[in-house]
Amino acid sequence: MDLGIAGKTAVVCGGSSGLGKAIASALAKEGVDVTIIARDESTLASAAAEIEACSGSSVAWLAVNLANFEEREKLLPRCAEVDILISNSGGPPVADYQSLSRSDWLAALESNMLSAIDLMGAALPGMKSRQFGRILNVTSHMVKAPIAQLSLSNGARAGLTGYVSGVARDVARHNVTINNLLPGQFETGRLRSNHQRFATSRGEPLEDFQKKAKADIPARRFGQPEEFGAYAAFLCSNFAGFVTGQNILLDGGQYPGLL
Repeated sequence: MDLGIAGKTAVVCGGSSGLGKAIASALAKEGVDVTIIARDESTLASAAAEIEACSGSSVAWLAVNLANFEEREKLLPRCAEVDILISNSGGPPVADYQSLSRSDWLAALESNMLSAIDLMGAALPGMKSRQFGRILNVTSHMVKAPIAQLSLSNGARAGLTGYVSGVARDVARHNVTINNLLPGQFETGRLRSNHQRFATSRGEPLEDFQKKAKADIPARRFGQPEEFGAYAAFLCSNFAGFVTGQNILLDGGQYPGLL
């Protein structure tokens, strides 16, 4: 299926690994001119080469710490020119909510809320003037089903969700969509590290913890990043212009609620 976005430009944050890399790869395979963003130059260069090899498209990269306001200012001019913006940053650490300090909260807000708002603010004027724009924020299924150990992530991402709800409806008439993708348990390094912390705190082997985690998912498995990337690419396509302001779960059916 031709998604109709060949020749468009995209910035994919967190594009050097995990779900961000899967999105960048899916977009590159559609002929999108992709720039991937992350902190580490060597990891970025390696990821770009890998995506180029599997897609046949050239991939640019830029090392930026999105949690740092001064650093992410370097990215704002590039965002002003893009057709597709993928906001995606690693979640805050697992922590006891009673031990969290003000500095912990400010760091989480910078990384998982304010960075996305800044990038969207830079991208939206150009998208509106060109009458095309697709923005995806990769958040978490914990926005809908919070747990105490991930309070930093719950709070910051819920704040971003509230912001997007209003803004998405304001720009929809310009053929600009903003949606949030809420990944459940996908086979990534982030998932493994979180599971390792949970398993260690319970005094059980990682393999046993992950076996139980899969049993709690109706699909009885973890998601694959390629699945996530393909779904994201569709939401960036010409065919997804009527989908906006949504919080879309990709979790193998794990969330039990109706809404």
